[in-house]
Amino acid sequence: MAPVNPASRGTRLVQKFSSTRTFAKVAPRIIPALDRAVHRLSRGKVLLSAQMLPGVVLTARGAKSGLERRTPLACMPEPDTGTWLLIGSNFGRAGHPAWTANLLAHPEASISWKGEEIPVRARLLEGEERTEAWTQALRFWPPYATYQARVERQIRLFRLEPR
Repeated sequence: MAPVNPASRGTRLVQKFSSTRTFAKVAPRIIPALDRAVHRLSRGKVLLSAQMLPGVVLTARGAKSGLERRTPLACMPEPDTGTWLLIGSNFGRAGHPAWTANLLAHPEASISWKGEEIPVRARLLEGEERTEAWTQALRFWPPYATYQARVERQIRLFRLEPR
């Protein structure tokens, strides 16, 4: 039998913990605040949560206020197309995350990706395109299936395309 890779064991442990209801209650208060602080202190080069999953800081105008909002988010880079997939899981909580409403109202946004500011246009995925992207997202981070099972809403998926 091949030895267990400690990194994959660590990843499985994090995936298991991130699927719990406790994580869903605690993480939304802690992770974004830590990410914002580390991102600011590193001048946009580091996201703490990106040590486990790739991440961006999304800058989008608020749906109601029109004010600029910065939100650290896990993302799924799509290197073959130069795009990014954002999954509006909200840690498996009932409502859609606010950033998804912001992108629906104002799809022109920007992301900070590895220290670089990139203007993007967000597109809500639907139909077959969404189904395909959802399958890829579940392979990328299996806890998304637990999040979807926990909520009645369909988790929103956005593709960010450079402008």
